[in-house]
Amino acid sequence: MVNPGRDNQLRLPPVLPRLAAAVLLLTALLLLVSLISLSVGQANIPLSLTLHSAAVKLHLASPGAYPILDSTDAILWDMRLPRVVLAALVGMLLAVAGVALQGLLLNPLADPYTVGVSSGAALGASAAVVLGLGRLAHGYGVPLMAFAAAIGAMALVYSLARYRGRLAMHSFLLAGVVVGSFLWALLTFIITLAGQDLSVIIYWLLGSFQAPDPWGYVKLALPVGAIALVTLYAFARDLNIFALGEETAHHLGVRTESLKTIIITVTSLATAAAVSVSGIIGFVGLIAPHMARRLFGPDHRVLMPSAALLGAILLVAADAVARNVVRGGELPVGVITSLLGAPFFCYLLRKGR
Repeated sequence: MVNPGRDNQLRLPPVLPRLAAAVLLLTALLLLVSLISLSVGQANIPLSLTLHSAAVKLHLASPGAYPILDSTDAILWDMRLPRVVLAALVGMLLAVAGVALQGLLLNPLADPYTVGVSSGAALGASAAVVLGLGRLAHGYGVPLMAFAAAIGAMALVYSLARYRGRLAMHSFLLAGVVVGSFLWALLTFIITLAGQDLSVIIYWLLGSFQAPDPWGYVKLALPVGAIALVTLYAFARDLNIFALGEETAHHLGVRTESLKTIIITVTSLATAAAVSVSGIIGFVGLIAPHMARRLFGPDHRVLMPSAALLGAILLVAADAVARNVVRGGELPVGVITSLLGAPFFCYLLRKGR
């Protein structure tokens, strides 16, 4: 982190008013989107009934003259709520990882999958399905294998990019591309052996929150995710200074090599935790940071929380659309985010020229 002795050179503008405004506004929007997501589906529930049920659950109201059916309660709180929570958690992790990597690489087009984590997770999950390891660890074999393989991929990329105690960012990007391509080739080989498991693998690769035990998946991802979010925010000030350039940041007291190691490790953990429980959901780590930057400015102390909430809003809304766009079924969430993200990416490319 920044050398305290240089603090007088590194004073940044007050952040609390902007941070409070961003968090309050986006939290209110997230609650609204979550309530709508709880209400819509194959069995639509009036928003007023959802609000009344929530108030009863929170002991803020009594059932009164409008008792809530057990089936309605089960749909709201046993089926839809865990999906909403899981979608919000994954959106937060991908968005904050995107903010941190864009700040570290000084590249607005970087996203959490740059480090090869997604290809590692895909390979691990697919291998678990083909080898029949899904029932291991009380039924959590697939997400645990995906997480382990994602961390292994990140470690390989990091070891390839590091030379003589330094991590060159261009080498890091190239290593991520090379390792990712190799792992995708291995994944293609596994898919040819999948047989009747092919549909399971493809659906996982497209991303979804249709988990056999959504609350269990939340519990798997939450500890790593919470540590990652807190750690990345602790380095928000350093990322502000790093935006001036690596050499300038070093002269101003930032331990740049330590910063690069920590950011890459923690963003990889956050991405691995997200991908292992949801599959590969693209563009969230690209769209949410840019929206937050446009709305609330580039200061990472405001940018990270606002991007996290925007990522949660985006994925909760995308999951609601995915559950309702096809009658009698649902689309993978990754399809929805890709349909939104690809035009957005093209816009960024044209704007950057």
